[in-house]
Amino acid sequence: IALGYTMVYGILGIINFAHGDVLMVGAMSALTAINFLQKYFPNLPDWLTLVFALLFAMPVCAIVAYTIERVAYRPLRNAPRLAPLITAIGVSIVLQTLAMMIWSRNPLTFPQLLPSNPIDIGSTGATITGKEIVIILVSILVMVGLILLVNRTKLGRAMRATAENQRVAGLMGVNPNFVISATFMIGAAMAAVAGVMMATNYGNAHFYMGFIPGLKAFTAAVLGGIGNLAGAMVGGMLLGLIEALGAGYIGDLTGGVF
Repeated sequence: IALGYTMVYGILGIINFAHGDVLMVGAMSALTAINFLQKYFPNLPDWLTLVFALLFAMPVCAIVAYTIERVAYRPLRNAPRLAPLITAIGVSIVLQTLAMMIWSRNPLTFPQLLPSNPIDIGSTGATITGKEIVIILVSILVMVGLILLVNRTKLGRAMRATAENQRVAGLMGVNPNFVISATFMIGAAMAAVAGVMMATNYGNAHFYMGFIPGLKAFTAAVLGGIGNLAGAMVGGMLLGLIEALGAGYIGDLTGGVF
């Protein structure tokens, strides 16, 4: 989630506070796909069902993000900095309301498609589940893929040029509108992955599920140096450790504060 924040900020210099709700759309879309696949293809392996759900949720979120950028943010590029922030809050409310209308206002059960049996880590007494291992591996793969995209591809060079100076990049043949839209869509696709992994981990999905993770991801992006892709990932891991240790040593109610 933090990677999406840091990408958009690096290109446009704005914070897309509706990014967490795009995560929610990804989880809900994946749930719809899973229900369809389990109804009409009951013999499909669980892991393949999850893969197909991801492949459905990612373009759905990308389309949502393109619409948000085109309708809500593009007209405000030269507006005062406060205007995009107010717009982001409005977009967040709209997405949550639409989710309540399309799916439900009540939490929905998300099928457990990954193994959840605990695995002992040596003699430390700590355990980790199969789904947690998958989530960690997916996060690493997404980060590595994004870094390769930004540093090794033509689109990545265009993104870096646009982040440096939109006007000069335009004079050099880069289409800033295309690059900005692509950035929003890539960030949304990553939010979809995060939403599916989060729903898989907790076993439920609801219209409000993206708000708190979105705030935490923004904190992680700032902690790692907003605009820095690797820093966003490190910031997320560091924030998670601080939260877990705070909850463990002080109390569950203080974990969110840390």
